[in-house]
Parts: sequence; structure tokens; C-alpha cells
Amino acid sequence: MKKGISYWSFPGGLEGTAPIADVFKKAKALGYDSVEPCLSVEGDVSMATTEASAREIVKAAKDAGIEISSVASGMFWDTSLTANDPKVRAEAMKIAEKLIDVAAWLNAGTVLLVPGAVDVFFNPAAEVVDYSDVWSRATDAVGKLLPRAEAAGIEIGIENVWNKFLVGPVEIREFVDQFNSKFVGAYFDVGNAMLVGYPEQWIKLLGKRIKRVHVKDFRRAAGANGFVDLLEGDVNWPAVMSALKGIGYDGYVTAEMLPPYPHAPELLVKNTSSALDAILGR
Repeated sequence: MKKGISYWSFPGGLEGTAPIADVFKKAKALGYDSVEPCLSVEGDVSMATTEASAREIVKAAKDAGIEISSVASGMFWDTSLTANDPKVRAEAMKIAEKLIDVAAWLNAGTVLLVPGAVDVFFNPAAEVVDYSDVWSRATDAVGKLLPRAEAAGIEIGIENVWNKFLVGPVEIREFVDQFNSKFVGAYFDVGNAMLVGYPEQWIKLLGKRIKRVHVKDFRRAAGANGFVDLLEGDVNWPAVMSALKGIGYDGYVTAEMLPPYPHAPELLVKNTSSALDAILGR
């Protein structure tokens, strides 16, 4: 498996201000194989990114000796594919289309898609959308995005996030399987699964549908504030790794650690590298 790190884990990553070429160099120096860029409101990877500017990013990654594993985006929390307002849904579709285009230009292979949300756990002011509406709107959105993804050779990875939608592996499996396409699968997040289940069980149930893997650790007793550094939480890493090997997964394992430490933030990526080495058995 390949050891990856999210762009968001670097100082300035969440804001989109960290120069991505610098991120590639730092990641390589710390022993990572890959970086996951993130489509943001501003920065090197944004709605303003062009195919020409993406080629420069590809060159910077190659020069640094880093692979681009996938492309994520946090923009769907504010602009949801399943919002009640059709204008918001239309804007979210533009973001999703751009996400696929950028991933294709970057030769990333997969995009991380938040397919919709019943609510936004970190924003009490966000609207609450009926689950059945979220399912039908998310199905419609992915169905419309699929031809673009297939033409570009980009897989759509549906991530398990705290959106009160697709809260178990069987739901994700059913959602993915309805499209009957190898270009729609699961972007499995180990830490996110901990609130409601056991990630090693999810992995076995999702099987070959898993396109990419995110890792972070979690302490159940802390509830919604339970995310901690790798190896400091309750994730049964030997069981998780055994399950991944059991389904034949040999792709990217990307640490999505955020936000950076308030002091000496650069140490987050360094500490994560050492922990991933232990988890991956390097």
C-alpha cells in the first residue's frame, strides 16, 4: 500500500494558501508516497484551476517525486448536492464537475465526493434535509456526473462522513451498486466509521468497492470531539490492515489529519508519517 497525506494536513492547507509545490516537497522529505490535493475556494487547486495550470502542478509533483492520489473538496458542506434549494444543488453540480475535470488533469484517478447531507454536524444553522430526499437527489447527482467521470477515467469515491446519510456499510454498498459502474465506489474513512461501527467490519462488507482509504484515529469516549493522532485512539489498526489485505486492497492510504497543531503545526505531518510507517509495517 502507498503512504499518502492530505493537503489539508499542512499549515495553510485548509485555507488553500499553502503552495502545492512546497507541499509536495515537504511530503517527499517526510517519506510520503503521495499527496491528496483539495479543491478549495482559492489556491493552486480551485474553481479557477485550468488544464494548463494543472499541468504545472503535475510537473511539480513529478519533480518532487510525489504521486497525486486523488482529489477531495470541502466545498460540498456549504454547497450541497442535496440541498432543498435547486439553485444550491446546481452550484454544487458545477463544483462536482470541476472536481472531476481537475482530477483528470492531475491524473489523480479518483475524486472524493460528499454526496449530500441530512445536516451538517459542525454547523447548527445548516438546514435539515429529509433522508429520502437526500437519497434521491444524491442518486440523481451521481447519475448525472457518471458519464463525465467515465469519459475522463475518474472514479467517484463516495465517502462515509458525518452527514447522517449512508451511515452504515450496507447503505453505502446499496447506494454504490445501483449505478452498476466500476467508476462509482467507496472512499472509505477509517476514523469516520468509528462513531457508529468498526472499520474492519465495514472494509469486509464494502470489499472491492473501496477505491481509496482515509485514515485518522478516534477515541469513542470523547464523542464528536474524539479525533486524535494516529495510534492514540481506539482504532484496531492490526484488524484494519488485515481487513484491507483480505480484500486485496493495495492502493493509497491517505492520512487526513486536521486541523494542524496550534503550535509547531509542521510537526503534525512529521508525526503522522512515523505513525503510518508503524501501521503499514514499514
